[in-house]
Amino acid sequence: MSEKLILVAHVAGAFGVKGEVRITTYTADPRALMGYGPLLRADGSHGLTLTAARPTKDGLVARAKEIATKEEADAMRGLKLHVPRDRLPEPDEDEFYLTDLIGLEAREPSGAVLGKVKAVQNFGADDMLEIAPAAGGPTWYLPFTREAVPELHIADGWLLAVRPAEVGEREPD
Repeated sequence: MSEKLILVAHVAGAFGVKGEVRITTYTADPRALMGYGPLLRADGSHGLTLTAARPTKDGLVARAKEIATKEEADAMRGLKLHVPRDRLPEPDEDEFYLTDLIGLEAREPSGAVLGKVKAVQNFGADDMLEIAPAAGGPTWYLPFTREAVPELHIADGWLLAVRPAEVGEREPD
C-alpha cells in the first residue's frame, strides 16, 4: 500500500467477558475512530471494524465485527491501528498533523539543506524532530519549538531549522 498510514490507536486488551476490547486512542476525540471506517494494520491489511464504542478515560471500550469472545479480544492486545491520511479531517488553517512534517526538508536560515525530517518523536517532554542529515550519517534531534523551527512551509516541502547553541559543561558553583 503506497498510501500514507497514520497510527490512531492500539488495542489495550479485552474488557469484560463478552468480547469487548479496550482501545487506547491517539485522537483528540476518541469517538472519531468510529467515523474512519475499517482500521488497518501497519502493512495496510484489515485490522478491526468497530461496530459500537463508548469513551473511557484512556480511549474507548468497543465492539468489533472481528471479535466475539474475551479470548479473541485478548489475542488482539498490542495491535496498532492505522487509517489512511486522507480519511482524517483536514486541519484548520494554521494547523497541521505532526505526520505531515515527515519528509520535509530541514533548511538553515542560509537556505542550506540540513536534511529531512525522518520522524517526530516524543520522549516525555516535548516533540522532537528526528533529522536524517543530507550528507548521511546518524540522525539528530531538533526540538519542535518556535525558536528551533520558526517557519513551516508544508505545502512547499520544507521547514526552517535553527539549531540550538551547543550546551557546554556546567560552570562550577
